Amino acid sequence: MSDFRQAFIQFAIERNVLCFGEFKTKAGRMSPYFFNAGLFNDGDSLRKLGQFYAKAIVAAQLPFDMLFGPAYKGIPLVSTIAIALAEMGHNYPFCFNRKEVKDHGEGGVLVGSPLKGRVLIVDDVISAGTSVRESVDLIKSSDAAPSGVVIALDRMERGIGELSAVQEVQQTHGLSVTSIINLDDLIEYLHDHTELTHYLDAVQSYRAQYGID
Repeated sequence: MSDFRQAFIQFAIERNVLCFGEFKTKAGRMSPYFFNAGLFNDGDSLRKLGQFYAKAIVAAQLPFDMLFGPAYKGIPLVSTIAIALAEMGHNYPFCFNRKEVKDHGEGGVLVGSPLKGRVLIVDDVISAGTSVRESVDLIKSSDAAPSGVVIALDRMERGIGELSAVQEVQQTHGLSVTSIINLDDLIEYLHDHTELTHYLDAVQSYRAQYGID
């Protein structure tokens, strides 16, 4: 596991974004861990989060011309990621959307740089894929091309069928999905940190029951 991935897990635990215990998911499953990116809710956390996204993007060598953040969570994400990438010497334009159409001023639903070229979508997680689908539609309606998606965590967990939400996005839209960390990274981290190994059996059992191949 890359050093920045280990550091991100530690960072998420310290900020109580990543917790262990018993948590009920939207699917009604009892998960032994919970990830709430909304708790990266101060300036320092957001700055560091953007840096971790930027490192994952650069490490994956993703081909793109600009960034897009879907409202609402994607708005601060795309802003901090663009800043972090610029600090690393990679200056990209970015754009985000409104949930409602503005009928005065500049109007429309898009804010920021015009959508054009290859557009990388940024989000926190992929659950049902709704946000990605809406983003893809917006990007294509602007005659731009969605080039991929980057998220914080891939739970690598089956949805209704045999595929995970990430795999469904990849299959439906033909887009690559990059994550800062995934469930395999989390299991490796638990295995290597003795103060957390008592959570390992529960996480591995959950992966065996609901995980993808």
